[in-house]
Amino acid sequence: MPYTIKDISELTGLPASTLRYYDKQGLLPGLKRNENNIRIFTDEDYGFLRIIECLKKSGLSIKDIKKFIDLHDKGDSGIKERQQIFVKRRKILLNELKNLQEILSIIDYKCWYYEKACREGTESGLKNLKNSDIPEKFRKARELLHKK
Repeated sequence: MPYTIKDISELTGLPASTLRYYDKQGLLPGLKRNENNIRIFTDEDYGFLRIIECLKKSGLSIKDIKKFIDLHDKGDSGIKERQQIFVKRRKILLNELKNLQEILSIIDYKCWYYEKACREGTESGLKNLKNSDIPEKFRKARELLHKK
């Protein structure tokens, strides 16, 4: 099904200016134009845009996304390199996710800590809590904060 730039913008949530930029950067090599030189997007272009946004949100630069697109255009000879791009991004994202989970656990612990301090009107009784006095789900976060 053909889509105008307005249609595809609404479908993807990407501004028309971003879509034009992607086209100018060569990220949509199969993009067709009608007799009035207006961009006409297809379902395949929509799929490419989803992949481009996925790679972009994973931290890949436009330059590196262009390399991915060029590998795609090479057909089967670029399969292994394309796979490696995703494998590498996955590894990086899993590491970032682990770091974010650790940060979130510390935030959760501090929310609990300050909620308790607010109820008691002081922190003084909290500073010397034993591990057994802290809910189990917050113990690891507290240990992270108090490593010696």
